[in-house]
Amino acid sequence: MTSRIPRDSRLRLVRPRPLAAAPRAMNQRRSRRPAPRPPEGTPAPAELARMARSGLAGAARVAHWADAALRPGRDGAGPDGKGTLSEATAELAAEDLGLTPAQVRADWDTARLAGLVEVHGDSARPGWRLRAWDRDDSAVLRGWVALFDAWSLAHPEPRDYEPSAVAEVVSAMPQVLSFLQLSAGPVPVAQLLDLLGQRVTELRTERCEIPYGPQPEPVQQPPADDTPLDALLDWALHALASVGALTYGDGQATLTPLGSWAVWVKLEQICVAAQSPAGNIEQSAEDMLRGCSQLRPNAARAEYRAWLAARTVGSAVGELIDAARGEDALLRGLAFEALRVVGAPAEPDVRAAVDDATLRPYALLWLAEHDGIDPEDAHEVLTREEATWMWVDTAAAVADHGEAPLLVRHLESAIQPTVPMLLDEVRAVGHPRTVQVLVALAAAHPDPALAKAVRRAAFQVHTGGS
Repeated sequence: MTSRIPRDSRLRLVRPRPLAAAPRAMNQRRSRRPAPRPPEGTPAPAELARMARSGLAGAARVAHWADAALRPGRDGAGPDGKGTLSEATAELAAEDLGLTPAQVRADWDTARLAGLVEVHGDSARPGWRLRAWDRDDSAVLRGWVALFDAWSLAHPEPRDYEPSAVAEVVSAMPQVLSFLQLSAGPVPVAQLLDLLGQRVTELRTERCEIPYGPQPEPVQQPPADDTPLDALLDWALHALASVGALTYGDGQATLTPLGSWAVWVKLEQICVAAQSPAGNIEQSAEDMLRGCSQLRPNAARAEYRAWLAARTVGSAVGELIDAARGEDALLRGLAFEALRVVGAPAEPDVRAAVDDATLRPYALLWLAEHDGIDPEDAHEVLTREEATWMWVDTAAAVADHGEAPLLVRHLESAIQPTVPMLLDEVRAVGHPRTVQVLVALAAAHPDPALAKAVRRAAFQVHTGGS
């Protein structure tokens, strides 16, 4: 044989990982924005975590009880599938913990909002934050921020008000909280009410709802002072106080250190979104991922964070999953890189993606890393068939967006020890891009004998022969 590479050459075993993918632009400048510092007087992260642990102690206690008593809580969720405790379980927890069933239910709901308990269908299990509760301050603070984000769910809203009015107040509260944070001290409720009224009026103006067809006589819009904003503001402040974000009484409200820090974190996220380095902040997930395909990994992650900060978690994760389901394998790999930036809130959607054959290998790797497996070892959760399918998918991304030498180097990442074994298993997994990948690899490879074997395999897949 005259070629430099024999047909059954041993392939170097390397980690088969999704190619977040084709070539990176080497001249991409890294962001030089310095790491922001919280306002002066903000407690250190360890002290903030201590405050969060104290405020969530009841929730953590119930979650630990469920972990030990229910192994790991599968019988604790009610038949409604909402993760509410059954009557019997709540009474058992109350007896064991020296609480009332009502207190157990309240702590259970808080644990769910803080991510200490995760509900999957009609079952519940301990969240990853509970595992890290005593040793990881960042996990504790993330749990408290998750509760802070869900303040409107933590306290029942007033009855007899239109849902649209409640939604307006929820949408306007970030401005109220920002004002409280900038004030750095007690603020009279009357002043907050005036600010809330202005913001609600702005939201109604921005909607600019103009119906079609003949218009009746214009109806005078009641001024903000005539709307029931005082009761809704009272509800919102009580709800925020219930999660520990502020203190409320004697006609004034004051952010707690935790609340002030959380509002600052949210403001910083908005600043990051406004300074999106590559200008993809307003794009769809698919277009954003395409825009990130030429960025270096660190720059791409900064872009993901900026894009995510401008959206709710649920909508962002849904967009990324939809983009991953498309035909472009490059976007599939990049979408799961972006989901790694999302972290724990993406877990339910990623876990559901395991049932999708196209997404399964990516989802399994994501879940393995999320569960604490070293990224270098995460590929071991894949079966040989799943790893081979992912090898073909990644090769498709390289063929579509990369260069020939990169595709040849990708050959080394296969788990099969020889090229004939790789070709046999590639043909067996049935990836829809198998023929195109093999043809591209045959055209790119410098070894004529190996290229001929790959072309033969492509022909056999195309014709259904053996």
